[in-house]
This record gives sequence, structure tokens and C-alpha cells, in this order.
Amino acid sequence: MKSLLRCIALFLAAMTSQMTLPQTVVRVPPPPPPPGATVIGRPPHPGFVWTPGFQRWRGGRYHWVPGRWVRPPRRGAVWVEPAWNRRGHGWVFRNGYWR
Repeated sequence: MKSLLRCIALFLAAMTSQMTLPQTVVRVPPPPPPPGATVIGRPPHPGFVWTPGFQRWRGGRYHWVPGRWVRPPRRGAVWVEPAWNRRGHGWVFRNGYWR
């Protein structure tokens, strides 16, 4: 049963990675993190990973989403941080994901 669920999960991941989702192009570059935003602290439990905060575009402006400790979905998973990428005359957001 576990192997079937793993196969389904891998299939869905492959399908969604090939889908083209609508992207919002923001003309204003993202601001730097607010002061103190990089404070990590200690993990709540062994094995937790820190996922840093990021700037999210909503309602016509940037909003800071703070970082947090999370349990990886599987052993050996690596968090790829969300990022704002320059595209033409604007900025496009790429969500963070587990690799």
C-alpha cells in the first residue's frame, strides 16, 4: 500500500510540475526582510527544518510571511526556499517546495 501511495504521489508531483500556472508579474522589487526576521531559535522537536520567511504579494503590496519550523515530508527531503525572480520589467514569485 505504501509503494502504491508513493507512486501516486510521484505521478502527481510530475504532473503538477509540468502544468503552467498563471503568474502575477509585480513591477516593484520585493523589499528586504524586516529587521529580526532571520531569528530562528531552536527546533521544537528533533528532525524539524527551518523554512525562512519571504515576501508575499497580496492586495497590491508586499506582506512578510514569517519563517517557521516544519517537519520534512520524508527522510532526506531538502527545502528549496521561495524566491522572487526577475522577468522582463517585473518580478515573478516561485513558491518554496520540498526536493
